[in-house]
Amino acid sequence: MPDRSVYAAVCAGAAAWLLLDRGRARKRAGLLFAGPGAPSAAAWPGAWRRWWPVLRARPEWLCLLLGATLALAGESPIPLLAGAAAVPLVGRRLRARARARMRDRRADAVVALCGAIAGELRAGAQPAAALRWAARATEALGPDEAAVLAAARFGGDVPETLRQAARREGADGLAGLAACWQVAVDGGAGLAGGLDRLEAALREHRDQRERLRAQLAGAWATATLLALLPVAGLAMGCALGADPLRVLLHTPAGLGCLVVGGLLEAAGLYWAARLVRGAVGP
Repeated sequence: MPDRSVYAAVCAGAAAWLLLDRGRARKRAGLLFAGPGAPSAAAWPGAWRRWWPVLRARPEWLCLLLGATLALAGESPIPLLAGAAAVPLVGRRLRARARARMRDRRADAVVALCGAIAGELRAGAQPAAALRWAARATEALGPDEAAVLAAARFGGDVPETLRQAARREGADGLAGLAACWQVAVDGGAGLAGGLDRLEAALREHRDQRERLRAQLAGAWATATLLALLPVAGLAMGCALGADPLRVLLHTPAGLGCLVVGGLLEAAGLYWAARLVRGAVGP
């Protein structure tokens, strides 16, 4: 069976290929591993300063680091391959969570925009001036702000530009603002009253989603805890000296249990996440 130096070389090569481009890999390898042996104690702070921005920007690469560590501990390339396969999956999940947070912030900004316009109208401002001040104060229109403000200032089609801005994720409330603006211009209805009702409806919808998420947080935490129990079992086995990694990675029965358990674990997490998404929405 190959010694640990072979697995160490494989892990180091895979990490350098995935995290760095070819031109900089040799330079950083020379900085991290200055000699033929282990890196010196003085090299670790510099190495950490170089790798930390990469891990902060792309935290999914921690899966590869964890896989390399388990590959060294279990003397098998299987954890390294599993960690490399988990990188795109975890990255997609993290990006989805980032988009969800951005969507929530954008929805909150739309609610604030409606309230700010209504307040400016009650203070005596004209609709175009109120929209211009509120848009710059709340930044709810994003990249479409210039088009909307230009339409409001020069007599353009403000409702249509608002509907175009509402196509972004989380900006659905701008379609309601466009409808209120259209009714106020065509029918002479009060824009401030319509915006008050729109703000109340959007705020209620947001609060309902938050309450639902709070109710589902316990169920999701339970599912996550159950998913981490096998990891805790492996840690306890290692602490007791049973060497479960060797059994899982170097015996046919252990490999079978590892494959079946991994598939069941992935299916359980996928099922729980789908239930949560179905209840809360996208």
